[in-house]
Amino acid sequence: MGLSRRGLFGLGAAGAAAVGAGVVGANTLLHDAPAAHATSTSDPYPFYGEHQAGIVTPAQDRLHFVAFDVITDKRAELAELLQEWTAAAARLTQGKEAGSFGAVGGAPEAAPDDTGEALGLPASGLTLTVGFGPSLFDDRYGLADRRPAPLADLPKFPGEQLVREISGGDLCVQACAHDPQVAVHAIRNLARIGFGKVSVRWSQLGFGRTSSTSRAQATPRNLLGFKDGTDNLKLEDADLLRDQLWASPQDSSAWMAGGTYLVTRKIRMEIETWDRTSLAEQEQIFGRDKGEGAPLGARAEFDPIDFAAKGPSGEPYIKDDAHVRLAHPSSNGDAHLLRRGYNYVDGSDGLGRLDAGLFFIAYQRDPRKQFVPVQMRLARHDALNEYIKHISSGLFACPPGVRDAGDYWGRTLFEA
Repeated sequence: MGLSRRGLFGLGAAGAAAVGAGVVGANTLLHDAPAAHATSTSDPYPFYGEHQAGIVTPAQDRLHFVAFDVITDKRAELAELLQEWTAAAARLTQGKEAGSFGAVGGAPEAAPDDTGEALGLPASGLTLTVGFGPSLFDDRYGLADRRPAPLADLPKFPGEQLVREISGGDLCVQACAHDPQVAVHAIRNLARIGFGKVSVRWSQLGFGRTSSTSRAQATPRNLLGFKDGTDNLKLEDADLLRDQLWASPQDSSAWMAGGTYLVTRKIRMEIETWDRTSLAEQEQIFGRDKGEGAPLGARAEFDPIDFAAKGPSGEPYIKDDAHVRLAHPSSNGDAHLLRRGYNYVDGSDGLGRLDAGLFFIAYQRDPRKQFVPVQMRLARHDALNEYIKHISSGLFACPPGVRDAGDYWGRTLFEA
């Protein structure tokens, strides 16, 4: 489990010192399965493992998501950055400071190794998850022939109004935690470490998770007031996770085995218009009742959905353009997504309307077979489209987890 000579060289002075000093023991960072749990909202999740944390990890309450453009033209510097980020992430996720000297332990005349705003705060369940965008596989770094087939550019969906400045990116980092200051601190320090090699392209703060990724969690609500993600993949669904979430060597790129693919969409909601819509129409649009989250025609949230069930008028309880019908796996070739979205409010638009909605996050084995057909169906037919618009989009390949202190994010890509 020791640090390899190659890994020691790549981590740089700060990262190597952190591991060598033993401030974060490898044994405390290791998990044997993605279902590893923290015992409270203050405790850490393990960092090392077969898969990256922050995917099937029980969804935390807060999000800070950032996409970066890589500005160095040197492949070695990009690989070195990922090694330095990994060393910092191993510390941060355990409630430690980003560098070995921390915020106050270094020379007074030098910039600190940590920005300091999380001093005294616990780990708060922090997870950091990294991904590589399609643009990273251009001609700059000799990676074009290693672009995995599932990382195909998303098509243009009907009705979307994407803003280029808040879409795409060469790299992404998803920070989830129960304390927003812990999540922001982690992203701030990774951006600081990356100075001169990456620049922030766009970022998004989120609160109020909109999906449950474990059956121990209650289903949360989106800003339209409905329970969201009732039928989400859960970390307890081992067979479905194997088939629908984790990439395998047969998926065209051996370096992605144990990884997954991430799609993000920023979806602005017309909150004020929705708030003037009748309860009956709101429920028909979703195909669920607003109180319990039950499918229309049923009683409880997790009752099986009967799309053939008809009401007293002889019409189906769940209409053809209802969101739940169009998004359901039975309507999409049994395609499942692991959703991990968050609500957002970015102030107002200057006209007295909330700039608010859903920051949609979904992990899957192959977006071409999962997200794309589902979203195309929704974009063409969903009654909810009257109240929402997609303004941002991202697609990223999330590599497998970091196995031990000699490993780093993306090693399988750069050393394949």
